[in-house]
Amino acid sequence: MKVILRQDIENLGLMGDIVNVKNGFARNYLIPRELAFFATDGAMKRLEVEKKQHYKRQALEKGQAEDVAEKLAELQISIYMKVGEEGKLFGSVTTQLIAQELNLRGYEIDKRNVIIEDSIKSLGVFDIKVKLHTEVMAKLKVWVIAEEEE
Repeated sequence: MKVILRQDIENLGLMGDIVNVKNGFARNYLIPRELAFFATDGAMKRLEVEKKQHYKRQALEKGQAEDVAEKLAELQISIYMKVGEEGKLFGSVTTQLIAQELNLRGYEIDKRNVIIEDSIKSLGVFDIKVKLHTEVMAKLKVWVIAEEEE
């Protein structure tokens, strides 16, 4: 069965692609979830309108993400961790800790969008990447500091 995709679907195609799928997949999954249309002339016209709206929305979201990326580039956050002998951390700095700190500062960042390339298990300054949009990555400085004992 030929269908037209309404949005990008991993391992299947991009928005606007006409793909051939099994009947059950189209009727039971793609069509009810409004991920695709049956491939008809009317659907092609309808898709063109949706594409224009989609690209406008994407451009707006990308612009907003670039603004946030500029602000994050100037931001430095501190994470306080318990430290053992020789400056080694108990545990490691996780994406969740960084996302929580950013949320406290007013940035709504999901922990899945925080990218730590190497695990952070020592004190120091680290550059962390934050994915804000499919095309926009921000860099952030994270200071890992020893927690003061009482």
